[in-house]
Amino acid sequence: MSRIGNQKIIIPENVTVEFDGTKMIVKGPLGTLENTFLSPIKIKKVDNRITLERTNENKKTKMLHGTYASLIVGMIEGVTKGFVKELEIVGIGYNATHLQNKLLFSLGYSHKIELKIPEDIKVEVLKPTQLKVSGIDKQKVGQFAAKIRLLKKPEPYGGKGIRYKNEIVVRKAGKSSSK
Repeated sequence: MSRIGNQKIIIPENVTVEFDGTKMIVKGPLGTLENTFLSPIKIKKVDNRITLERTNENKKTKMLHGTYASLIVGMIEGVTKGFVKELEIVGIGYNATHLQNKLLFSLGYSHKIELKIPEDIKVEVLKPTQLKVSGIDKQKVGQFAAKIRLLKKPEPYGGKGIRYKNEIVVRKAGKSSSK
């Protein structure tokens, strides 16, 4: 039994959900999200609640039961509150600047790295070493934050690089000289 899939999803008052059998459109104060659900999972909307039921007990159906419930909850949360990922840049001379719809990074390479910001993502440079990525789609926010982090992963010896806020980087001991 899927614990997440069996829970009833409550729709807030300021959110409208339209479902036509396969396509779900969720509208809220921050925007609109849509997703397609194709599987033997029955999605029912009654008043201000959404319930999901499995039509069979196949392994794939059981896996999708909780996944679909999480996706719907994420869509509702995205159009009401939104999602945020915060990043820190650690290292001497490492920084980021915001230019129109691009980010310009100086990360210790011989050149600056330019990264285009997607249209539905909002990026704020709080300080030259702190970034805030926000948007209504959880997957796109996480993917763009991961793309930024991949530019210079935190390395274990000096701790330099781009990391998520409050991320713990396991440090290694460097070489020691012996007598």
